[in-house]
Parts: sequence; C-alpha cells; structure tokens
Amino acid sequence: MTQQLFTPTTLGDLHLANRIVMAPMTRNRAEADGTPNDLMVEHYAQRASAGLIVAEGTWPEVTGQAYCRQPGIETPAHVQGWRRVTDAVHARGGRMVLQIMHGGRVGSRHIKPAGVKTVAPSALQAHGEVWTDAAGMQPFDMPHALSTEEVKAAIAEHRAAALRAREAGFDGVELHGTSGYLSMQFLSSATNQRQDEYGGNAAARARFAAECLQAMADAIGAGRVGLRLNPGNTYNDTADEDSGATHAELMRQASALRLAYLHVMRAPSADIDAFALARRNFDGPLILNDGFDGAGAEAALQAGQGEAISFARHFIGNPDLVHRLQDGLPLARFDRRTLYTAGAAGYIDYAPAAQAV
Repeated sequence: MTQQLFTPTTLGDLHLANRIVMAPMTRNRAEADGTPNDLMVEHYAQRASAGLIVAEGTWPEVTGQAYCRQPGIETPAHVQGWRRVTDAVHARGGRMVLQIMHGGRVGSRHIKPAGVKTVAPSALQAHGEVWTDAAGMQPFDMPHALSTEEVKAAIAEHRAAALRAREAGFDGVELHGTSGYLSMQFLSSATNQRQDEYGGNAAARARFAAECLQAMADAIGAGRVGLRLNPGNTYNDTADEDSGATHAELMRQASALRLAYLHVMRAPSADIDAFALARRNFDGPLILNDGFDGAGAEAALQAGQGEAISFARHFIGNPDLVHRLQDGLPLARFDRRTLYTAGAAGYIDYAPAAQAV
C-alpha cells in the first residue's frame, strides 16, 4: 500500500510536494516592532522540506498584536523581513502561507505602542494574564468594543494584510479562527454581545470571519486562502453555548467561498468529532491537526479523513521531520523552557538526524 503521507497533493492553488504540513506556532522571535529577522529566516528554511509551512500567527495591524516579539505584516519593514523568509523557504523547494491573527482582546498596553487600543467585539475583559517584556505578567486589557464601522475597517485590514503577504512572497494566507483571538471572539456566544449584523445567532456571529475570508479571497484568490478552526476550544477565556453547531455554521459559510483548505484541530472534548464535523460541513480539502505521529497521520489519510496532516511540536525539535518520518527514525525531544524566549537557543539549534549526537 502506497504511503500517502509522502505523496504530492493540491490544496486549491497550493501544490504540495508531500502531505506533511508544519502547523503555525507562536515562537516570539521577531524584533520588538514585529519585523522578522535572521533567526526566523534560518528557522523556517531548516523546515522547508514540509509540503507546506503555515507561518506563525501574525498581526495585520498593530491593534491586533497579542504578544511581545510577535511578527506583523503591516509595515514595509515587515514585508521585507518576511520576503527574506519566504525566499529562503522557496530556495529549498518549500511552500509557505502566512497565518493572519488579530489578537482582539488578547493583549496588553504594555505590549503595543503607546496609545494603541486593544479591541474586541464587545467590551468584555478576558480573564487571565499575558507576558510583557516591559512589565512582566499583566492582566489582559479591558477592550474597546468595535463600532460597526470599525468592524468593517478591521475586515479591510485583513484584505490589506493578504495583499502584503503576497508581496512578501507567501503562497497564500490562513485566517486564525481559534484560540480566543478576534475571529473566535466574534464567533463565540460568551464574547459577542453585539446588537448589529455581527452579533446574535450563530450565522451572524460567523459573519466577521466569513467576511474576512471573502475579502482576502477577493484580493489574492480563494485558492490561496485557508481557515483554521478548533471546535470546542476555550483558550483565552472563550466559550460558546453550542460550539459544534456554531463551528458547523462557519464551516458552511467558508465552504461556499471555495477556499484552498480548512485546517481543523481535534476537539479538546470527546463530545465533538471535529474531523467528522468538518467533512460534513466543508466541501473542500482538510488539513488535520493535533497529536498525530507518523503512523496515526498515515492512517487518517488512508481512511479519507483529510488530505494533509499538520504537525506542531514535532517540528520544533525535528527540522528534518519529513526525513525522519519517511525513514522511521526516532524523533528528538524539544526544550519547553525555550519555546518563547528570545534568541537562537531552542529555535535554530536542533540538529537534523544525520548530525544528532
């Protein structure tokens, strides 16, 4: 039986050499102003053998910055920095899309430049804290509730970010629709108390994400736009009265746009079968994520659950993950202490199998 994991596939307009996808992972290695740097060039180039790299969540404009040293795609310097990354990945035969991530109410005034607001669908403060280089751990800001006009401006910012991503050499973009960031804040009943067309029932709460996707698709082509979802996710103090049904509604709206793919994470609760939910409600390619090893990934592909499998943690310590999986080599462990720290340690110093001691 042919191993599907190492065969080519096509997701919309994206042509992958294999079905192993590097999932987006926040690593906090950009410059303080969000500009990608030499470390990021090397990190992503090392992992270019993946069929597709989904670059880490990147803010479309500065109100959307959630974390220190998180990259942006707003300024000419951002574009130029990311161009160096994509050039390096393409030079090694890889493909790469940028995950557009507006943090919404997840953020702090100690992270953003002075005077920049933290925004959300509704003026509801998230419980929890975030690390700031300037002041250590700080509670999330009380957000400004976006007006209807400001919501439409935020959608336009996603369109502009998609255009800048293409200028920076990315093959496409992915909308971050989970983990409690802005799109999920609109989607979830606990964080969206709006009375306009972007609040109310599930169809209305899904409108913001769907209109962002439509705007990005209009700008760069639907075949270069993906969406990431995680039904049942409650990260960053987000909850929904019926997460499965709400996500199914957004999946149906996204399906009508003929996107490149839906990137769906396994649900954190057994109450929701996220992969089956996606198959029923999204008529297009699926990238499956969360907890796969090589054998599990191959089994999911053979069963027709998805068209590709994304790996996150395994790609941290194994820049040559494709080679290791294909040859049945042991996987290296990674150091959790250096996941989000500045500098090269735990970021570009993991050796490929041929050099491992």
